[in-house]
Formats: sequence, C-alpha cells, structure tokens
Amino acid sequence: MKEAINPPKSSTPKAFFLSLILLSLFYLIFLSLQSKHPNSGHRTITINGLKIRPGYTSYDTYIHHQLHKTTNPKLRKIWTSRDWDRKIRVFTRFFSQLKQEKLLTNSSKALCVGARVGQEVEALKRVGVNDSIGLDLVPYPPIVIKGDFHHQPFDDKTFDFEFSNVFDHALYPDKFVGEIERTLKPGGICVLHVAISRRADKYSANDLYSIEPLKKLFNGSDLVRSRKVDGFGLDTEVAFENLQVLVLDRKWSVHCPILLHCNPVDYGPSSFKFFNSWLHVEGFDDVLIGVASKFVVNP
Repeated sequence: MKEAINPPKSSTPKAFFLSLILLSLFYLIFLSLQSKHPNSGHRTITINGLKIRPGYTSYDTYIHHQLHKTTNPKLRKIWTSRDWDRKIRVFTRFFSQLKQEKLLTNSSKALCVGARVGQEVEALKRVGVNDSIGLDLVPYPPIVIKGDFHHQPFDDKTFDFEFSNVFDHALYPDKFVGEIERTLKPGGICVLHVAISRRADKYSANDLYSIEPLKKLFNGSDLVRSRKVDGFGLDTEVAFENLQVLVLDRKWSVHCPILLHCNPVDYGPSSFKFFNSWLHVEGFDDVLIGVASKFVVNP
C-alpha cells in the first residue's frame, strides 16, 4: 500500500500578508511626504494672461527661493530702518483713499498677506484700523505672524479686509486667491497691488499681463474697481468684493436651487442678482422679503 504524499503547504497567504504590510508601509510614507507641504501635489493652472515661471522642481525649492530674500539680513535691516517710514507713508495714503471709498473702515478686521516686516500693517493701524495683522513665511512679532499664503492659518470668514502686494510671488495663484476668498467674510474686500506694465523681480513666481486673469481667479467675488497706482514697482490696484451667496429651497425653482447674492450696493428695487430664472410661486415674495430684511443696502 502506497503512503499518501501530502502536498507542500502553500506560502501564498504568508506572501500576501507580507505584501499587504509592505504596501501599507509605502502608502504611509507617501502620505507623509505629501503632507509635508499642503500644496506639494497641487497642479499649476493655465490662464491666458498669467504665466507661471518655470524652474521650481518642488514646493521646497520654491519656498527656499522665497526665504532667500525674506531672511536676507541686509534687506531686513533696510526694511526696518531706511524703508520703514517711507513705505508706511505710501501705504497710509493708499489706505486713506480706500477709507474714503468706504472699502475699508476703522472697524474692519484686516489681514496683510505677504507682509514681510509689516509696514502695511503699521499703516493700517495709523489710519485707525487697529484690528490688523500680517502674514508671512518669516514672522515679525507682534504685527506679522508666520504662515504660508497658499494655506492661510485662519478659519473661514475671518476678515473684513485683505491686502496684498505679493500676488506675483504665488506659485499657485488659484490657491492664493482661494485662501483669500475662504478667509474673507461675505461682503469683505480684497485689494491687490500688481504689476501689469512691467515684469516683477527675480523672486516672482508668476507674470501677470492684464487684470483679466484676476477676474477669473476671483470667481466668488465681484470686481469693484481697478486703477493705476505707483506702489514700489507695482502699477495697478484692483479691489474685489467677496459675494454673499444664498441658496433657496428647491421648491422655489423650476429645475435647481436659486442662487442669489447680496452686495452693499443698490441694484434698484432689489439688492439681489439672479443667477438663473425663478418661478413665480405664491409665497415667494415673502421669502425674498424675509431674506432681504437681514441685510442693509446702502444706495
């Protein structure tokens, strides 16, 4: 009688679990590398009139290049001594004009994006906007805190006013603008100083050829106005207002929710713009009156 021969035990389960462990380990390493910077996997957008400068092999390379200027001890000494009063005077003039236009008030909670040593923050305080702070890769306490403008360290709807003259330093302009719109309150104002007629310095990450790309990037805002300025090599000032968006219940629309936004300007009999047609349904007027009563519209 022949002795039964048992087949060799399969190593498949052991190999499978070993592979699973290795894959999990590689995945965790990948996640840790991706989370090192919030924008390391962000794709650069393409918009006519806005060109991203080549040469950055990674987000770390970009940050290192920006820090090379911001941490330069000679430049920082100039910014805090010879340039200090001169720049504050110029910023004070800009902000005083914005106050006259009712785009900025003493009660505004203000942020200066890419503030370096904070001359613009000091200027805001001198014109009466005391609740002001700056954000930069290198802090300058107490008026400038550390942070990346591609990923602002603030909650949604925090500020009434945001100012920046470093748009050209944004490697990801859509993230730069998106963070401004996220942290602005509904009806909040963003003012940018940009270079249109001339190219910016070697530390710039993009080149802007008109304000049209800004209008596309600020897709949650209205362009209030633009004007020519002389601001330390930047020639154009643009102001945007963050929209107040309301979504009404589906029952008041033929096909989809009705999107409305309210601005602090008088559009005539109503303070609302309609993004799609609406159906005349009994009771709809009462809904509009109830919503409108929550807002003050200045003619």
